[in-house]
Amino acid sequence: MAERRIAFLDVDGTILEHGDLIAPSTVTAIRTARANGHLVYLCTGRCAGDLHPAVREIGFDGAITNGGAFATRGDERIIAHPMPRPDVDRMVGYFEEHGIHYFLQTDDAVFASDGIGEITDEFFRRRRELHAADQRALGVEPTDLDLQSVIRYRPLSEVDLDEVAKSTFISTASDSLDRAQADLGDRFHVIPGSIPLPGGSNGEIALLGVNKGAAILEVLEILGMDAGDAIGIGDSWNDAEMFDVVGTAVAMGNADPELQARAGRVTTSVLDDGVWNAFVELGLV
Repeated sequence: MAERRIAFLDVDGTILEHGDLIAPSTVTAIRTARANGHLVYLCTGRCAGDLHPAVREIGFDGAITNGGAFATRGDERIIAHPMPRPDVDRMVGYFEEHGIHYFLQTDDAVFASDGIGEITDEFFRRRRELHAADQRALGVEPTDLDLQSVIRYRPLSEVDLDEVAKSTFISTASDSLDRAQADLGDRFHVIPGSIPLPGGSNGEIALLGVNKGAAILEVLEILGMDAGDAIGIGDSWNDAEMFDVVGTAVAMGNADPELQARAGRVTTSVLDDGVWNAFVELGLV
């Protein structure tokens, strides 16, 4: 067997497309790599409670969630960096002051501010259309998208503000992302959203220093593995720090061209056997 390696895989746009579809070759690639003795970890901006059941069923050795705020090895939590309460209060206050709709994530669930449902109606209408088109591309008869498997957020009134890891926001203003970076960038990391939500602009906000790359380094230290043996595969800007720390960075074919350039190595798109092709090229399968 080749030298044992560890692969960190993003979820949306890397394993999943449009929140629901997984290329069969992706499942085969992950399970075969693990059978060959390699480790495969999820590395996602989603919280553990918001992972699609079909992703969980694939089987992984561990997971980095919430963009690096939490991590598990098997069922054991090994990293926990919730956002300090004063920072949560500042971030929420900023959203409320500027009339921005938002989600707050703990590791257990996603909580939505009032009005999110109205904004996301058009998003899910478009998602249904894309879902059907992608099923046809995979040679599968189109079926209705099960929104119960996609919409998994709870009312904001139920959130424990001491357990918040990150936020995602939606705004009708086209400059909200740039404004949030300018206004909050002294303490927070503000990036474009990894899920194509509607609105003029949307983004993700985490505490400075809490990102996928930092979490990967923590996980590798715990596992006693070298970053040179690590592989990172992703498609979104919350994968940038992951690309910076792993020995082999791979951008999906559906990633932003600038992100592809940052990775230096590019595979095919999410439903065009992207993970499988990357694993073959890198000798994991």
